[in-house]
Amino acid sequence: MSEELGMKVRSELFKRKMSQKQLADMLGISNAYLSDIIHGRKTGPKAQEHIKHIQKILSIQPIKS
Repeated sequence: MSEELGMKVRSELFKRKMSQKQLADMLGISNAYLSDIIHGRKTGPKAQEHIKHIQKILSIQPIKS
């Protein structure tokens, strides 16, 4: 995913005093997989679904391509 998503996720996690691990647990995925999604190393259909859930959980507006 884009750098912009990563920045927004990290910012929201910080504001909520929430760890990336806690977010991964909420999504039912590993912290390593979440990191790969946030940093754009995983971009397939399943990762896109997780991105939608991340945006919903953290109230992040969808990133325009």
